[in-house]
This record gives sequence, C-alpha cells and structure tokens, in this order.
Amino acid sequence: MKANSAIRVLVVDDHPIVREGIVAIVASAPDLEVVGQAANGAEAITQFAALRPDIVLMDLRMPVMDGVSATAHIHAEHPEVTVVVLTTYETDEDILSAIEAGATGYLLKAAPKEELIAGVRAAANGQVALAPSVAAALVSRVQAPEPARLTPREIEVLGLVADGLSNAQIGRRLFITEATVKTHLLRLFEKLGVNDRTRAVTLAMERGILPRDSRRNS
Repeated sequence: MKANSAIRVLVVDDHPIVREGIVAIVASAPDLEVVGQAANGAEAITQFAALRPDIVLMDLRMPVMDGVSATAHIHAEHPEVTVVVLTTYETDEDILSAIEAGATGYLLKAAPKEELIAGVRAAANGQVALAPSVAAALVSRVQAPEPARLTPREIEVLGLVADGLSNAQIGRRLFITEATVKTHLLRLFEKLGVNDRTRAVTLAMERGILPRDSRRNS
C-alpha cells in the first residue's frame, strides 16, 4: 500500500443487509475505501481479478463457493494478497481451515466497529489480524499436548472390539493371551482418555483412527 493512499477493500458476504452493514463500517474510516462487493466466493474471485483490492474481507459460509475455497483460489494465484475472514463462526475447524487456505486474519462480525477497522488496518500493514477470542483459541490449540498415538496392534485390537468381539475372541484371533488383550485395552484407554470400550470405539471413529462404519464381516 502506498503512503497516504486509502486501503482498498473488497467485501464478500452472501447476506445483502449484513454486507451493507460491513460496507458502511469500512467506509466510515477515512483511510479505508470499499472498491467492490461480492455475494459468494465465485464472485469474489471475479471481482478480485478486476479490482485488485488491497484487502479482501471474506465471509466463510456462502452458496456457490464458500470463503475457504475462494481464499485458497485467490491465494494460489496471488500469494501476496491479504484475505481477512469476517464471519460469525469461531470453531477451531473453521479457523484452521481459513488460515490453511491462506487467510492472514480472522475477525468476527459481532466485534465492535473499532475492532473491525483496526483489524483491516493491521492486515494492510502486514500484521496478523485476529479477534481476541480467536487468538485465544489458537494459543490453546498450540499449547495442548498432542494425543498419544495408538500402536498398530492397539488399533487392531480396537477394531476387533468395534466388531463386537470379546477379549477371549480377540486373543484367539490375534494368537495372544486374553491378559495381553486386556493390557492393550488399558493402554489405549489411557491414550484416548476414556474408561470403557464403547467410548474408545466412538472416539477412535471421531478422530479417524477407525472408519465410522467399523463393523466388518468376520
């Protein structure tokens, strides 16, 4: 951005009233200029190519093409561009998906007007613009210890549990003692932070350790 020039902003949101509100907030700052609007990710890509704004304020969940896909597309073609997500969602999955797609900021629509404007300015100056609650969520995720990984044998045992086999049946299937089966189960319970077989299987499915349709013909 050139000195003394307005920061040129493209506003992307599928709700017309919400989009108008964002435009009004941005335009109220003397150093910000709204140069275009888009109602979905596909329009955002077209508008960006035509207008080449300094900042793209990108909604996440939109028809035709969502904000993450549009961000990834724009960033792939123009890695230097600054895309700031502006959304109502602040789940870990949404935040990480946007950042992995190339977004350099993540702000919330419910934030005060001053916070939104400050975030746009920060992003234009090459800083990471994060809503306080989003920043806290990212810090917590980074600081959280990585869950212990199950060994191939533990996954095998858990898979047979998911098939409905008893400890004795699992032992016979794997040619190990029932006591060894119990040891594997206790260790994987500890790693997963659970206390019973059902929760272990459910959590393993949620984490992708086991397929969700884990009952196999045996």
